[in-house]
Amino acid sequence: MASAIILRSLIRLPRSASAVARLAPRRCLAGTAQFQYLVVEKKGARQNVAVIQLNRPKALNALCDGLVTEMNQALDALEQDPSVGAIVITGSEKAFAAGADIKEMQHRTFQECYGGNFLAHWNRVSTVRKPVIAAVNGYALGGGCELAMMCDIIYAGEKAQFGQPEILLGTIPGAGGTQRLTRAVGKSLAMEMILTGDRISALEAKQAGLVSKVCPVDKLLDEAISCGEKIARNSKLVVTMAKEAVNAAFEMTLAEGNKMEKRLFHATFATDDRKEGMSAFVEKRDANFKDH
Repeated sequence: MASAIILRSLIRLPRSASAVARLAPRRCLAGTAQFQYLVVEKKGARQNVAVIQLNRPKALNALCDGLVTEMNQALDALEQDPSVGAIVITGSEKAFAAGADIKEMQHRTFQECYGGNFLAHWNRVSTVRKPVIAAVNGYALGGGCELAMMCDIIYAGEKAQFGQPEILLGTIPGAGGTQRLTRAVGKSLAMEMILTGDRISALEAKQAGLVSKVCPVDKLLDEAISCGEKIARNSKLVVTMAKEAVNAAFEMTLAEGNKMEKRLFHATFATDDRKEGMSAFVEKRDANFKDH
């Protein structure tokens, strides 16, 4: 019961919609709509890493419908931006995202959920073709943990906590938690987390394979951006192929995945960037990729 009370306190929302609207001025990136719940900026020495910061601080970045809709709009715009080679999604030092907005879904009926395919639009992050890095500080619970797992790489601050506590609210994960967590950490730990609602620390998440790097809290975003810059220096075309091949490992048998990998590998030989990369290696110089 105590953990349930703690969870409810984490996702408690402001008392009025106007309170949310006053949290921060709207921020926008060229080519995108204005945002109420996000701050979107380009970072890095070459301004080729886009950072999407969730911006509902009083609600600990609880994922309301408006926030998810805005994030999808931002991702759509960034997919079309040829200058962006990688995307970082982050929150605040206190919370990446403390869960879904429970007050929004509290009175929904089965008919509304099933008939309207509730939460279907939450999946956009997982379909982005450009690499997406989650920079997780603080709480990544429920929908926040699911959002992080939709990303390709997860970096965590030392004080980050991950969990799927939906069971404490009388429900189960609905945006991929039971599927992605099991694939990331294995059946036993996933079962324990989902059936008890218990959380794991950043270090435990790294040991379990959920997180690839743990950083000091104040260095986390810089580290994630640095990773994005390394990725963005490569051919965007070939990076997309590599991401597609790795993701296939979760959907295909080993034989099918190897066949797909081979086809994508062969496809790189039709690109100018493959020629440039190998020529640069032989000539002992830096490659100058043109994404072609």
